[in-house]
Amino acid sequence: MCCAKLSRMTPPLALQPTEPLSVVHSMLSGAAIARAVEAGYELGAVAHCQLLRRGFNDVYGLTLADGRRCVARLSALRIRGAPNAAYEAALLAHAKRAGAHVAASWPARDGAVGVTLPTAEGQRLLMVFDHLDGDLPGDNLRDLEATGAGLARFHDAARGYSGPPSRFVLELPHLLHQPLGWLLALDVIDDTLRSELTAVAARLAGRIEAMPGLSRVACHGDCHGGNNFMTDGAGGERIASFFDFDDAGPGYLAYELATFLWTLLTRAPAGLDAPLQARWAHFIAGYRSVRPIPPADFAAVIDFVGVRQFWFMGEFAGRVPEWGTQALPAAWLRKQSEVMTQWEALATPVAGPCGE
Repeated sequence: MCCAKLSRMTPPLALQPTEPLSVVHSMLSGAAIARAVEAGYELGAVAHCQLLRRGFNDVYGLTLADGRRCVARLSALRIRGAPNAAYEAALLAHAKRAGAHVAASWPARDGAVGVTLPTAEGQRLLMVFDHLDGDLPGDNLRDLEATGAGLARFHDAARGYSGPPSRFVLELPHLLHQPLGWLLALDVIDDTLRSELTAVAARLAGRIEAMPGLSRVACHGDCHGGNNFMTDGAGGERIASFFDFDDAGPGYLAYELATFLWTLLTRAPAGLDAPLQARWAHFIAGYRSVRPIPPADFAAVIDFVGVRQFWFMGEFAGRVPEWGTQALPAAWLRKQSEVMTQWEALATPVAGPCGE
């Protein structure tokens, strides 16, 4: 295009909206989080703050001027409603006092569980938590066994909790029925896929509702091996310390255990191969070294793997306005329907050489 034609091009139109443009998710800078922590908490100056990760929430690492370290979590606006903050903070304080290795929250300046920030999309809650050292367990069998033991110790430590009630309960209405509704509302779902997903969910619900006397615990809600760090104890034992209790709530023990099995079966939908079987066996052996798993709960774990998948897909469905419809393509959803149907033929894997 010649220079003469360029000179005659119309400049972009500058729109002047009559009301603020709608925002679905904004990213705050580390400097903005540092200022919010300084204003809302009696922690002194923040020397450094940077984004650690973004996902369902935005997480920042902070170093205070006095050398202390902490983590700030800015909750996103989620389809399920307001954060479960009062329950989470009180549960973590209770469990930590009882000896559990958890990243507890720090009270804000006025004693509240956090502070709200007026972001572009609305009020978002900022909470501050203990900093945890260590590394993720990965596929290290010793660390996975310690993860199972640490989860059991958290369940024991959480007994006797009597603080604020949870905003949600990790049972079928929250884990299965509500996420299914979010999925069925997606534009990419056609009538065939809608029928398939509805049928899979109905079969899962029917089997679980027919199970008598399933145990309840205070669930972490997201114990898939990526929400705990490993360190060495004084005696050389491996210690699992847990964080990210955003999905915590009272619920089924079988669902809590299924969350870990789900991470393995997504790698091998037809059933665990020998390496994955060893990881499951060590995780369960670690749990059972601290507290028993009733047979009915252990048998139910495989059905809750499918429930976990519905919960996971529902969370993605709730983020479509931010992440886009291509985050949940119809082909992928159809594949998940096939995989969950395949899982229906499986039984909860035995714990192998570590003991069943």
